[in-house]
Amino acid sequence: MAAVFARDPDRVQRLFYEERHRQAVGPFCARLAEARKPYRLVEKEELDRVAGTPLHGGVVAVAEPRQVLPFNPDWARRWAAEGRPLLLLDGIGNPHNLGAIVRTAAFFGLDRLVISDHPGQAQPSESAYRVAEGGFEHVQIYRAERFAAAVRRLAESYRVVGTALGGHPALGRLTGGPKPPAVLLGNEEDGLPAETLRACAELATLPGSGLVQSLNVAATAAILAWEMTRP
Repeated sequence: MAAVFARDPDRVQRLFYEERHRQAVGPFCARLAEARKPYRLVEKEELDRVAGTPLHGGVVAVAEPRQVLPFNPDWARRWAAEGRPLLLLDGIGNPHNLGAIVRTAAFFGLDRLVISDHPGQAQPSESAYRVAEGGFEHVQIYRAERFAAAVRRLAESYRVVGTALGGHPALGRLTGGPKPPAVLLGNEEDGLPAETLRACAELATLPGSGLVQSLNVAATAAILAWEMTRP
């Protein structure tokens, strides 16, 4: 919530809070009062109903979500020239995983994320925003139509690496090459679709002990984000 007020307070429409947070939310309430927008002290039970969950931390802001922008592959040339790594998601279905990945991206300074037109791809939602802990305020989400074709065009300016299980090379160092990395993650159960795999310039896997098949996709994203941004 603090991130929304810091970056784009006009998106906040209403604010509800418990007594224990009265002092902390005072500046936010003052801002809403100036804009003639409502805010209210409520009991926990009412706040649970407003939030739709007891997992709210005692403060709930009702705000307009940030817009998901259409992805234009031509923009990638400029991003690559600026040395910006890119993380792409194709079919990540669980909004909690999406939120966790956005939080990770914000932590590592990845300020843009491309999601696909996969029918199962999770979109920004209340649950994703809650898990992201303010990350959506620092990460712009783009949605790419004809995703595989967009991935192929990325290869003009990015080192495009798809992640997959199986007999693929172990993921090596992603930074330090002539092109910044663009790394793709696929669906939690099925991985990247076949058409997307064919569009990648490289396929790689994270080697593990073999005791379990794979990591949760959000954990994988955290490792990849560190690899993509380390000096």
